[in-house]
Amino acid sequence: MSIKLSSRRRTLVVAAALATLVPTLALAQTAKIKVAAIYTVPFEQQWVSRLHKALKAAEARGEIEYKASENVSNADYERVMLEYASGGNALIVGEAFAVEAAARKVAKEFPKVSFLLGSSGKPQAPNLSVFDNFIQEPAYLSGMVAGGVTKSNKIGLVGGFPIPEVNRLMNAFMAGAREVNPKVEFSVSFINSWFDPPKAKEAAFAMIDKGADVMYAERFGVSDAAKEKGKLAIGNVINTQAQYPDTVVASALWNMEPSIDRAIKLVRDGKFAAEDYGVYSTMKYKGAELAPLGTFEKKVPPAIVTKVRAREKAIIDGSFVVKVDDSQPKSTAR
Repeated sequence: MSIKLSSRRRTLVVAAALATLVPTLALAQTAKIKVAAIYTVPFEQQWVSRLHKALKAAEARGEIEYKASENVSNADYERVMLEYASGGNALIVGEAFAVEAAARKVAKEFPKVSFLLGSSGKPQAPNLSVFDNFIQEPAYLSGMVAGGVTKSNKIGLVGGFPIPEVNRLMNAFMAGAREVNPKVEFSVSFINSWFDPPKAKEAAFAMIDKGADVMYAERFGVSDAAKEKGKLAIGNVINTQAQYPDTVVASALWNMEPSIDRAIKLVRDGKFAAEDYGVYSTMKYKGAELAPLGTFEKKVPPAIVTKVRAREKAIIDGSFVVKVDDSQPKSTAR
């Protein structure tokens, strides 16, 4: 026996069904993604601060629920990662440079969880993507500025560890300085720590005592030394000119938002896959930039500014490519 519904009755039935379905669809579209991050250093450390900033911005927009752990030791990294992976988080972000084996092991154990990790290695199918701070382009530009403002033709560089991620920035910086000043000499030192401002400061003092009047502050502490000695500094990853208005001339900035926003969207759409996010840290994708000269706008020689702006434009349009050199930089100062 078939039951015939009147037109009005059919309309009411359809309306009732939609009323039940629409809230479910709306919830699916607006549900926040649970994201966790694991950092081996404090939130304020340059590199990690850029990840934290991008994730906090997504949290402020209401897109994610965000939890993070800082100062996690390498020995404890796997345990924390396991807790987050089994705790309902859809995306886990962090740096795996010293814990590659452990991080990749956890990713294999949780194939339905998406991982976006700083790494020198390759993506791992199906769920581990890698990223890096490929900001050698603005590092090159900041080197041009340094080469143009040094008066002693001696520049000091203090880095954390001589790993590819640091080496490529230093090499690009040195190449940029040489472009505008072939006479420049470099002193290079590594403190073998990602966060030891006092040690970086002492290394910088040693270079300044030997004649360096511009310091490349790859680590915290270097700009403090330059400020105390009345010398200049070039920043890295973040812009600290507000804290050092008479010291920090320029900075190569890293913007993690293009990478983080992409990962969140792909997780939400169910399309996250193992990829290399390195390209999203380049100037073309607004993942990197040279900070405004700010307080030094009128102090850097106009001819140098003109050359920097021309190079900046060429990098963005692809007509000039900054070489990626991951080899350990060497001192050239005599």
